[in-house]
Amino acid sequence: MIFDSDSYLMPFKRVITDRYQKLVNKRQDLTGKDGTISSSANNHLYYMLHKEGKEWVVREWAPNATAIYMVGEHNSWVKDERYAFRRIDGGNWELRIPEKELKHGMLYKYIMEWPGGSGERLPAYAVRCVQDEQTKSFSAQVWNPDKKYRWKKKYSRTFRNPLIYEVHIGMAVEQEKVGTFNEFRENVLPYIAELGYNTIQIMALQEHPYYGSFGYQVANFFAVSSRFGTPDEFKQLVDEAHGYGIAVIMDVVHSHAVSNEVEGLSRFDGSEDLYFHPGERGKHPAWDSRCFDYGKDAVIHFLLSNLKFWMEEYHLDGFRFDGVTSMLYYDHGLGRDFCSYDAYYDGGQDEDALVYLGLANILVKELRSDAFTIAEEMSGMPGLAAPISQCGWGFDYRMSMGVPDNWIKWIKDVREEDWSMGGMYYELTNKRKDEKTISYVECHDQAMVGDKTVIFRLIDKEMYFSMDKASKNPIVERGIALHKMIRLVTVATAGDGYLTFMGNEFGHPEWIDFPREGNNWSHKHARRQWSLKDDPELRFKALVDFDRDMIHLIKGGNVLRQTPMQLYVSDSEKVLIFARGRFIFALNFNSVHSFSDFEFCAPSGEYRVALSSDAEAYDGFGRIDESVHHYTLRKDGGDKLSLYLPSRSAMVLEKIR
Repeated sequence: MIFDSDSYLMPFKRVITDRYQKLVNKRQDLTGKDGTISSSANNHLYYMLHKEGKEWVVREWAPNATAIYMVGEHNSWVKDERYAFRRIDGGNWELRIPEKELKHGMLYKYIMEWPGGSGERLPAYAVRCVQDEQTKSFSAQVWNPDKKYRWKKKYSRTFRNPLIYEVHIGMAVEQEKVGTFNEFRENVLPYIAELGYNTIQIMALQEHPYYGSFGYQVANFFAVSSRFGTPDEFKQLVDEAHGYGIAVIMDVVHSHAVSNEVEGLSRFDGSEDLYFHPGERGKHPAWDSRCFDYGKDAVIHFLLSNLKFWMEEYHLDGFRFDGVTSMLYYDHGLGRDFCSYDAYYDGGQDEDALVYLGLANILVKELRSDAFTIAEEMSGMPGLAAPISQCGWGFDYRMSMGVPDNWIKWIKDVREEDWSMGGMYYELTNKRKDEKTISYVECHDQAMVGDKTVIFRLIDKEMYFSMDKASKNPIVERGIALHKMIRLVTVATAGDGYLTFMGNEFGHPEWIDFPREGNNWSHKHARRQWSLKDDPELRFKALVDFDRDMIHLIKGGNVLRQTPMQLYVSDSEKVLIFARGRFIFALNFNSVHSFSDFEFCAPSGEYRVALSSDAEAYDGFGRIDESVHHYTLRKDGGDKLSLYLPSRSAMVLEKIR
């Protein structure tokens, strides 16, 4: 149990075991004594528009409704008694339509009526919603193509350590527009495979009315965003990713829902609390969105069915759950520090949300044992990524959100000369032993409007004038050197996986800003300037080459399967050296001094240089002779290596015998 390996949890043993028992009880309530969650999570099969014999059938859960009508292209958008739902049991409504009256591609909506009001609504289980270019309003679309997509690749995950390339399909093009699944599949997917990443994490897949929300204000949970293409085009993307041996996970948003009523679930049947908490508890104070009531079985079934649908319909390999901290706490974790274990067990936690997350993780594993889940959670609640059998909550990994926060703090607030190597190593390796983690320097969050990418913090305006190879700008040279070192030390100290956001591997400049009224609806900062990395006259190419070789080394050497071992740390010299498996990582963050014959204790053997950030191929100064092998010598009762450590450089040594 998690409290057996962490004595600080022992005072909370009763709370932990009580929460675990709630999960056990809820699982049994949903499935019966011997049932599975996967066999009970089938709401989408019941409610979604589908064919039964010679009829179309669609159902909705709307207990407060007094009438529901389907209007659309099939009946000239007129409320018609022929397309009125009939009330059945449990607050459900049903409509049956002759097969010939609905065709693939037809648009439709609902007119929902309730005591004292009515309004347009979209189906809660719509699989496709499209936006009208002129009115900007959304409609559901009948999706039943004559030719079903035929999957070509069978895929199962074989890797233990995810190396994640986080992407947004819409901004994955260089043109100032919204990119598509096909463009991503043709142009970006082969590049990701070349870099060596084994997982793509896709944002903004669930349909969302406002593009600038980055996909985090979801309206239609079962609909893949039509901005990027069709469901079949997304399937082809997933299929080809699997052909490259790349897993595809989805950034799923179950932490809240958009407040929009016409497009989303808010006041779906006129009532405030159908899917969400009533009153202020049902409104997220920071996100202007609606908060799910995880204590309702109907909500749990809706969300679990949503996960099952995405996995089965699109062959996804798992999920990164967004906003988990917001789910876990009544105050959403806003405005407070989590500096003691009391904060996790003081009664301020939404235990219904915890139970839902446990059920979700059980479901994913029932559907596919090789699928995996990641929690985006910043409070550090213990046990979130521990096995459920150990009184954990079953996530396979959690994001190490403190790592990018520390990098920003060090770069922004601390002089480089004052960086602590001991503090850096501690913060990068400080992880719970009973949980797997994903480290990263920056994801999409670190570059949102008003912020900057790491390299833009390091180089700033000089990126506009001095990123050509002919320029000899000390600010640029410093930024490029640190960009490589920061990424190398982060992935090399990662617990169990690593993530980067697309373009950041080659030092994409500036920030991310989606089209909005404040920027005159511009796409200038909602795209990726891929041509920068391909221009041989610019320095970006060296950075992407370094990232590629770094990722291949980490992956090919199974580095993350080993435990880091500190060898040498010096704040005064700014030197950090540690071993991991058969590799030694030696970093000299000193901005001025290089060290000749730098001696430190190391595992006995012969070593070769496997990677040097100072190599000319990576826009370094070529101060390391990579042909030289290094041998430990027995000295003063220990085995020692002696190296030349140039300033602001890192090298990786591989033990070859």
